[in-house]
Amino acid sequence: MSARIRIMPCLDMQNGRVVKGIHFVDIRDAGDPVECARAYCNSGADELALLDITATVENRATMLDVVRRVAEVTNTVPFTVGGGIADVASAEAVLKAGADKVSISSAAFRKPDLIPELIKAIGPERVTVAIDVDQNPTMPSGYEVYIDGGRTATGMDAVEWAQKIDGYGVPVILPTSKAGDGARTGYDLPVIRAIKGAVSAEIVASGGAGELEHFYDAVQAGATILLAASMFHFGIIRIDELKQYLRDRGVAVV
Repeated sequence: MSARIRIMPCLDMQNGRVVKGIHFVDIRDAGDPVECARAYCNSGADELALLDITATVENRATMLDVVRRVAEVTNTVPFTVGGGIADVASAEAVLKAGADKVSISSAAFRKPDLIPELIKAIGPERVTVAIDVDQNPTMPSGYEVYIDGGRTATGMDAVEWAQKIDGYGVPVILPTSKAGDGARTGYDLPVIRAIKGAVSAEIVASGGAGELEHFYDAVQAGATILLAASMFHFGIIRIDELKQYLRDRGVAVV
């Protein structure tokens, strides 16, 4: 396997606090973003994600003050920010606040031209496109794209949309399964396999990790970045423990 596996804790933000939901709802508090970020960076996280989960539906920009405060403690850990990034100016503002990369989802779907615009303005290595998906047997791949934080069905097949994203030269695609989100029943492996088999981009496994084996399953399905939230927030799995588990199974981790 060429790419080394990276571990990416995800801070879902709402009202300036880290929260975690199940299936994108049933939100509960999980702590202060700066303290969470500091703890993850000190415990061996390879990357960090901060997603302002209500920015898009509240029609507002990302909370830049939170980005600045988190960026101060991330040190050398690459830091991706998503939520409320709807144009080049808002992406540049997030990067200026201290993020290393931006993640776009709903805005990219509504205006696909935003993807090449961002790539030209800030460079492809700083652009991630996220796709929220849910099972829909009427779609060719069995998965449909959702936007607005998983609230709005689009009628677009998830793999078809991933291929379009890949065609712009985006290096990282982050599909999150609505069915798996927060459920701790395992990543949605079929969607990881389907998208990985259709694109050249790296795939982030997101939504559903509940035990060590689930992370290994995601690697076997083709993911090279392993994102989790509640597992890390609530101390169920430690990052060093996860890395050792993967090494023991012959997986090259950072």
